Amino acid sequence: MELDDLPLAEFAFPGPLRDTLVDAILSGAKTSTTGLLAGYECANEPLPEVGQVSAVVDSAGRRVAAIELTDVRVIRLADVDLRHALDEGEGDESVAQWRAGHEAFWHSPEVRAELGDPDFTVDDDTLVVTERFRLVHVV
Repeated sequence: MELDDLPLAEFAFPGPLRDTLVDAILSGAKTSTTGLLAGYECANEPLPEVGQVSAVVDSAGRRVAAIELTDVRVIRLADVDLRHALDEGEGDESVAQWRAGHEAFWHSPEVRAELGDPDFTVDDDTLVVTERFRLVHVV
C-alpha cells in the first residue's frame, strides 16, 4: 500500500496528544474518533465516507499507518454512547469522562482559533461526526 497517495488522517494537533492517539491506533486500542461538524464546515471539507482509506500521520508529519472508515455518523454530542467512548482508546471509563476530555480539547485556544470563534463552546445539541475505523496497514 502506497501511503503517499492517501489523504491524511490527522488526530488532534501535533504534540503529545497526537502521539498518544497515534500510539493507540497502532496498538489497536483506538478504533473510533469524534470531530466537530463545525470543524468540517469551517474548513469547507466534505464529511468522511465509509470505505475511505487515509494515512495516519504522527507529530513529525510521517505517514505511519493506514485506516479504513467502517462507519460515519453525524449525531448530537449528547447521543455519543459508551461503546464509542471506550473505543476511542483514551482510557475513559464513562461517557461523562470522555466528554469532559473532549470538551477541554474543543474549548482549547487552538480549536477556537481553527474555528475562528474565540468563545466557541459545545452543548448537548452540538453536532459531532463519529467515525469508526480499522487499521489496514502499518509502516
